[in-house]
Amino acid sequence: MVGTFYRAASPESPVFIEVGKEVNPETVVCIIEAMKVMNEIKAEVSGVIAEVVAENGKPVQFGQALFKVR
Repeated sequence: MVGTFYRAASPESPVFIEVGKEVNPETVVCIIEAMKVMNEIKAEVSGVIAEVVAENGKPVQFGQALFKVR
């Protein structure tokens, strides 16, 4: 999805997921804003977050890695 990557629901909110945390396919890991619509993005895999690749508040492109999961 093309849009703006956000690690938290708002600037005052805690981030959805940190490095070292376990995720499953239903875990919400971030939001991507596309055309003024906030889309919750789920992990889609099980594992542990190894790295946050995308930068908060910056544009992301279709197919771009947002996180590394091991």
